[in-house]
Amino acid sequence: MFISGETIKSVLRTPVLDKGRHHRAKLGFILMSTDLAAEADFNDMAPDGVGIHITRLKTDDYTTNETLSCHIEYMADAASRIQPDTKPDVVSYSCTSGSIVIGEERIYKEIHKGAPWAQPMCLVTGVVDALHELGAQKVVVGTPYLDEINTAEAEFLLKKGFDVLDIQGLNLETGIEFGSVTPAYWKKFAMEIDRPDADVIFLSCGGIRALEVAEEIEQATGKPVITSNQAQMWSCLRRAGILDQIDGFGQIFKHTGAHLKEVH
Repeated sequence: MFISGETIKSVLRTPVLDKGRHHRAKLGFILMSTDLAAEADFNDMAPDGVGIHITRLKTDDYTTNETLSCHIEYMADAASRIQPDTKPDVVSYSCTSGSIVIGEERIYKEIHKGAPWAQPMCLVTGVVDALHELGAQKVVVGTPYLDEINTAEAEFLLKKGFDVLDIQGLNLETGIEFGSVTPAYWKKFAMEIDRPDADVIFLSCGGIRALEVAEEIEQATGKPVITSNQAQMWSCLRRAGILDQIDGFGQIFKHTGAHLKEVH
């Protein structure tokens, strides 16, 4: 029993160390401060032995091209805060519209400044990766965004070589609204915008709850469904060398990532 005034002297022991709970891979994500969906989505999809590390980027809860463009000012700092001692394998900026407005290369550069040990990524890179992996050419797109952002997204997808058969937005203004739309509504919306000649249905935005119904939509339409968080997670896992085929989140997880391009 310890008596006041005594000095503790522990018995010399040799603790057993291992590579930790997340011994297979560690993925870092830079989320918006208003994102209500992505953190839960990533944890739902993470295989055993894969760690999910999150930081939040202070953002204006009014989503326009102008407010999105400001995210780059804080990107390097945010990347530097994602568990630097564990050195994540990949660090990804988790915003679809922000990735498009800012541009992939600028984002990679800033993430590399803050986390030089990690592969830099951003959400739209994962989307393009997934669409290429599926061999998709013709896409329909559903978003929560204002039409100024929808127009920018359509231009981005065209430049990447895809045919945008239709893109429809809900014209919501805030991240809180984005995350409050029910999964059931995303399913209904996806069925409304689908076209017989579409190869893939893409539900765009990291802050929406579309992942929960992606497989239901695939079963109803007979075609692949891509959601922002699903595609980003799939690409990050494959880039980290994790090739698990994960059930419950869409056809893309049956693919190994043979069509991934290196990100610098």
